[in-house]
Amino acid sequence: MTESSVLYSKEGFIFTKIGNNNYSLLFDIENDKIIIQKIIDFNLLKLIYQLNSDIYEETNIEIINENEVILYLLMKHLFEDLGLPQRFSYIHVKKFIENDKISFISHSIRNNKPKSVPIDSKLLPIKKMICECLIITPHKIQFSCNVTFDDDMNVPPFAEKIVGLILFKIFKRVKQFIENI
Repeated sequence: MTESSVLYSKEGFIFTKIGNNNYSLLFDIENDKIIIQKIIDFNLLKLIYQLNSDIYEETNIEIINENEVILYLLMKHLFEDLGLPQRFSYIHVKKFIENDKISFISHSIRNNKPKSVPIDSKLLPIKKMICECLIITPHKIQFSCNVTFDDDMNVPPFAEKIVGLILFKIFKRVKQFIENI
């Protein structure tokens, strides 16, 4: 296991490599005009993708029940010039609510793939992803996400920092949207 190292840090957003194929993302969201806990649900996932149409080519959320969805995301082919394949995520997400925490636990669906997935794209193999929204006050949450990719996933070191920059861009938009409601 490698030593933990910060790959990207800007404006309160911290993206860290915790170990081999294990990454963490941390930031806060605050808005004194709304009770943030009330908007932490699967509609927030839709908002993330709507605010980032320059990064996602296609998205689909299939609601199983109020605490479970199947999510398909096709990233735009951002690294085609570098010879890396286009990636998609196909994940099963479950929501759990505890006292002062809302958690989303996900893993990749491997036994089939959506019909619209391009043939030459590859699954982003997520072994486990845990996103937690810790309610600090009714108007402030601490968002943390820990993702572990499959052991055979090879993220080149140069790509790790680029991933941090992309995540910063994605979540900065969401943070600004919520904080400006």
